[in-house]
Amino acid sequence: MNSVNKTLYIPLYGKSYVSKKGLFLDDKKAEEIWEAEKFSLKGKSKSKWLAYYMGVRSAVFDEWVKQQMLTASDSVVIHIGCGMDSRVIRVGAKNHKWYDVDFPEVIEERKRYYAQTDDYKMIAGDARDCGWLRAIEEKKSAIVVMEGVSMYLTVNEMRNLADCLCAHFESIMLLVDAYTSFAAKMSKLRNPINDVGVTEVYGIDNPQAYQSEKLSFVKEHTMIPQKYIDELKGFERFVFAKLYAGSFSKKLYRLFEYKKN
Repeated sequence: MNSVNKTLYIPLYGKSYVSKKGLFLDDKKAEEIWEAEKFSLKGKSKSKWLAYYMGVRSAVFDEWVKQQMLTASDSVVIHIGCGMDSRVIRVGAKNHKWYDVDFPEVIEERKRYYAQTDDYKMIAGDARDCGWLRAIEEKKSAIVVMEGVSMYLTVNEMRNLADCLCAHFESIMLLVDAYTSFAAKMSKLRNPINDVGVTEVYGIDNPQAYQSEKLSFVKEHTMIPQKYIDELKGFERFVFAKLYAGSFSKKLYRLFEYKKN
């Protein structure tokens, strides 16, 4: 795998770590894959604070997907940049078609641990090249999540993806997390992804930057809800809140929702 693809092991480790501790989300599949792969992470990428952040972030995305699935029963779910994530298991794909999308080498690795069904498919594709959308027959409505992906795409590449999604589907609900421009600059010096060889990332300060002619910004979500901070105790709770929540965190990470009606 190239350096960007190797970043998938950082959230995989984080979700395995918090699942074992009984925090934020139950992810036995992450535990299974992490134990089997034994990928060597080092430095900041194995920080327990980062693991907590990865766990909470995934739980927030899970909640949003569940809610959208309840209100849009005819929608397909598309997870762009799925890595080895088990969201399809954690959320459940009952009554919805679900598509996990990632680079061919990632999907090849993923198929060692996940089986396709009539309702669940894995698609090999690059978010910067919309050809993978041809594998999706449904065209009415889509729930799309991009967790930990936008920072590897330029603004123009994100807009192109938005245009492609809007051209394919009649309606779209999209949740995407993003670095700020400050975080992107700081990432060149200090970021866990550096430990797997990634040095070039991108950020935005205005959520309208990802809008297209048909895809509109809806609202900003809280990246680290208080209820998850409260699962930690004492010193850990205090430090995690300082590092990953509040005004400081907002200078680095944002969570935006978009929609095409």
